[in-house]
Amino acid sequence: MPTNDTFDSKSFLKTVSNQAGVYRMYDSSATVVYVGKAKDLKKRLSSYFRKNLSNVKTQALVNSIANIDVTVTHSETDALILENDYIKQYMPKYNVLLRDDKSYPYIFLSGHKHPRLAYHRGARREKGQYFGPYPNGGAVRESLHLLQKIFPIRQCTDIYYKARSRPCLQYQLKRCNAPCVGKVRDEDYQQQVKLVELFLKGKDQQVMKALVNNMEKAAEDFEYEKAAQYRDQIAALSKVSEQQEVSKSSGNMDVVGVSYQSGIACFHILFIRDGKIFGSRSYYPKVPTHTELSEVLASFVGQFYLNSDIQRTLPSEILIEEKFDGLNEIEQALAESLGKKVLFKSNVRGERASFLRLAQTNASNSVMTRLAHKNTVEQRFVLLQEVLELSKPIQRMECFDISHTMGESTVASCVVFNREGPHKADYRRYNISGITGGDDYAAMKQAIGRRFDKITHSGKVPDILFIDGGLGQLRIAQEVVDEKCINLDEPPILVGVAKGEGRKPGLETLILGETEVEFNLKSDSPALHLIQHIRDESHRFAITGHRNKRQKTRNTSTLEEIPGIGPKRRKALLQFLGGLQEVKSASVTQLAKVPGISSEMAQTIYDSLRG
Repeated sequence: MPTNDTFDSKSFLKTVSNQAGVYRMYDSSATVVYVGKAKDLKKRLSSYFRKNLSNVKTQALVNSIANIDVTVTHSETDALILENDYIKQYMPKYNVLLRDDKSYPYIFLSGHKHPRLAYHRGARREKGQYFGPYPNGGAVRESLHLLQKIFPIRQCTDIYYKARSRPCLQYQLKRCNAPCVGKVRDEDYQQQVKLVELFLKGKDQQVMKALVNNMEKAAEDFEYEKAAQYRDQIAALSKVSEQQEVSKSSGNMDVVGVSYQSGIACFHILFIRDGKIFGSRSYYPKVPTHTELSEVLASFVGQFYLNSDIQRTLPSEILIEEKFDGLNEIEQALAESLGKKVLFKSNVRGERASFLRLAQTNASNSVMTRLAHKNTVEQRFVLLQEVLELSKPIQRMECFDISHTMGESTVASCVVFNREGPHKADYRRYNISGITGGDDYAAMKQAIGRRFDKITHSGKVPDILFIDGGLGQLRIAQEVVDEKCINLDEPPILVGVAKGEGRKPGLETLILGETEVEFNLKSDSPALHLIQHIRDESHRFAITGHRNKRQKTRNTSTLEEIPGIGPKRRKALLQFLGGLQEVKSASVTQLAKVPGISSEMAQTIYDSLRG
């Protein structure tokens, strides 16, 4: 039996009920480390404390238990729903965790006089129709691009639409009928809107029939140009439908392929709606070491399909490679919590079997790709350790870079790599202020100082700190680290990455912080490739932050200098006219049309922007 001196399992088990329920296991710091459910709580919890536990993960879990909370439920189905709520709330260390908390994207058809098609994610506050959800943003944008080729409906924003006085480029490309300037009759535009509604609902044949009828009628009325437009629409629709059609029978289903190798699990899901592959998406749940496949399957399926917070429509059928314990309870829980009957099927034939094979192949390929990347990064870490002659393995690296334009909107970036590559959750940006514009040394000093201010042994201390710059910036960084990390047993090792001749990759000079020894690595060295990767990522992250800050500053600073223009009026001007450049080029009459801007104020704005 696992030894655990901090928890009296015998006394605890005497008080546990034989009813269904959920249990939460805590460690000595009162952190929830595992959440589980059971049909019989006493029986399930007793299994953790029997002799000779074979599962290594369970042994580690039991050794960490300091306390257990139990919640009794009316049924196993209720326990399953509560378990998923607790997992989402506590994100326990020993549970399989699916981080899928983003809302899903939709195609939005607005309810305006001239409706627009748009990408939408989040709460559905605006009036109109929402089609989806799509598995990812790329699928939505691809669909919108296809729709624009077939149906000439506007996709521009309302602000852009209202400000038009002449047709835009989309009209010239025959991808919009320019309702903004009256180039199309309202009834003709609404006819196209009806067709796109039918198409998004999967009624391709009905759309095709309507287009053919319209073409024939136009030809009969000697409107040959209009008939030609319908002909082109029919040809484009036929091509798209031909590319999308994958199923002989219409139906809605999710097809779940799974691959679990070397501690990495991938679930690849094909979303099939109305007989077409609506899209696909891979999910990589966080899996504790030595977790068995059955638990991975049960945890993923439960967390993915029982998450009612996510705006996702469920199909009536879900195909999965193999069934597992608890699948019937998930079906019941879905029926009770979402009010919809969903069937999980595994033994399928024909077309459904081919879908499963496709999902399975994609899942396997994704895992192999991740493993190959993980092994490559691991190899590079080992080689870098050898190059720097370090006795301990490198676990964490950070890199700092400074970005500005002629001293304007200075931003410092800090990116983090671990043994698996970029760790984006720990990326940080620092807005630099109170320095002379363009003083990179002062900017680096401020950024490093803020990063290591009040750092302790329990903090996230990098093994190596890369500085994107030459000896001057490295010296500044080393001074700050020596001051701030004086109480650390193992402060970070600093390495400067100075650009080579012509700023060409492969010619970088590396400088060690304390000794200031300079050295070069061969251009094909995997260790150098790792350094280049973290340096380039730091540079990209800094530039992105700088551009965002600069744009925000430029969008407001000019207007802020005008007397009487506060935040509300500034926002109204930018939104109504579409941006700062449009405000600058607007006439007094156009400015006066903005809500909250009088004729006198419009004249003041006009004069100030041209003064």
